[in-house]
Amino acid sequence: MSRLLVIWFGVGLMRPAPGTWGSAVALGLALGLHAVGGFPVLALCTAAVTALGFWACARELAGRAGDDPAEIVIDEVAGQWLAFAIPAAAFWARGDAPDFLPWPAPLAAFVLFRLFDIWKPWLVGRADARQDAAGVMLDDLWAGLFAGIGVIILGILYHVVLFA
Repeated sequence: MSRLLVIWFGVGLMRPAPGTWGSAVALGLALGLHAVGGFPVLALCTAAVTALGFWACARELAGRAGDDPAEIVIDEVAGQWLAFAIPAAAFWARGDAPDFLPWPAPLAAFVLFRLFDIWKPWLVGRADARQDAAGVMLDDLWAGLFAGIGVIILGILYHVVLFA
């Protein structure tokens, strides 16, 4: 079961760029979860996949310090869902319809998440440098956090600064 989870039911075996495939599939799933139950459902599922990711990565990478195989993409799923959940939370907190999220936000969440995941600035790189199973998950969670914050900043710039 842990193997199936870390490769996200086979998505991690797709080539080229399994991390990008994992992020793309994760975004599609996040859009579906959000459409079904809004931010609360997305937040619950993000927490669940994050917990499962830590467990599954620890099992699959036991005794393999420093190993971060490309086919492990549950970390991209957790990070991408977090990147999407942050703007979803902002709209939900504003009282918008539970399933409302304007189209640029998911695209921006995807692009920024991939940027931070590949570039690995600051805390993303520090987590990646841990060279352990927790680091496999943590670098993508940091990337997701930064991407989600980036989406909020871009939204503010667009709506407040450009059209003030």
